[in-house]
Amino acid sequence: MNATVLISGASVAGTALAYWLREQGLTPVVLERAPQLRRGGQAVDVRGAALHVLRRMGLETRARALANHSNGMSMVDPEGNEIFRSEEFALSSGALDSDDIEILREDLVDLVHAENDGIEYLFGDSITAIHQDEDGVHVEFEHAAPRRFDLVVGADGLHSNTRGLVFGPEAQFSHHLGTYLSVFTEENYLGLDHWQTWFNDGTDGGAVMTVRDNAELRIYLGFASPEPIEYDYRDVEAQKRLVAEHLTGFGWEVPGFIERMWKAEHFYFDAMAQIKMDTWSEGRVALLGDAAHCAAPLSGQGTSLALVGAYVLALELGRTGDHRVAFERYERRMRPFVEVNQALALMDPQATPPEERTARTDAAKGAIDLDAVLD
Repeated sequence: MNATVLISGASVAGTALAYWLREQGLTPVVLERAPQLRRGGQAVDVRGAALHVLRRMGLETRARALANHSNGMSMVDPEGNEIFRSEEFALSSGALDSDDIEILREDLVDLVHAENDGIEYLFGDSITAIHQDEDGVHVEFEHAAPRRFDLVVGADGLHSNTRGLVFGPEAQFSHHLGTYLSVFTEENYLGLDHWQTWFNDGTDGGAVMTVRDNAELRIYLGFASPEPIEYDYRDVEAQKRLVAEHLTGFGWEVPGFIERMWKAEHFYFDAMAQIKMDTWSEGRVALLGDAAHCAAPLSGQGTSLALVGAYVLALELGRTGDHRVAFERYERRMRPFVEVNQALALMDPQATPPEERTARTDAAKGAIDLDAVLD
């Protein structure tokens, strides 16, 4: 199948799909709303089947060289009193002796993007309209002139613009999990040594962890909200106000975290939510990664789902000249993998021992047979 494919979104899913589409002889074009690849964000995990995808891209060794290593974790109460510590397990990554790779999201995207030399990227723009017919897709943009593609893939995240234009409002697919999370970058002013410390009062809390060989911190601040909060997900200052309001009253280092949050250049905030859809394609438009089936960061599997989904979708498009067949096969193979991984985010962290969570994660991360993808 020799086709032009517009990919909306240049994070893990979009950049990986571009790589694999070109490997299959298709012509990808990647569209990104931001003026450049997005920086910041949390440490993510590459596990199980996703490790095999990374290996097949020739990126495993380089990813391991950039991996984040931790000597362990501690948990403290809102006043900073230590409740427990472990040098065998960390909440961000699971068992410390695991073969999984914990890596900063931006580093993983950079690795894949470096393999996409020659692929067309359109930064600082977004889709405003999609019109399909039997022969292709007419796409209108906020800034660029309209263009025609054979296929369009929305890899544009939880708040997918592509999904909204083709499938309808987000509210009908989004399932709120009762929590909001923020992440921002700071220098390691605490002097932590390959360590992460978590704090909570049973409802609200967060964590601080070292990255980049102790040079930086990633600070996580989160709070519970049983019902979704109305806010502009592009208004960063409003998001910081929400975090500050909910974490006021914590002791320990939290007042300093909040003070530094106001000046943070790279700041992420969003609801913990899952996307559940009956189908991930409509005509010549398909969805990938969080846009199709966000599992929420609570699952620890979003990046792995993105990498594996990109691989499966590209290979299915490469083996047939009929996008309808390819989309059906992609969904049939991915949906069981998605469902078992979405279930991870629904485990009660207070009631699920770390050992049980690790066992269920190990089972979930291998719930797809990549060697059987093209059977």
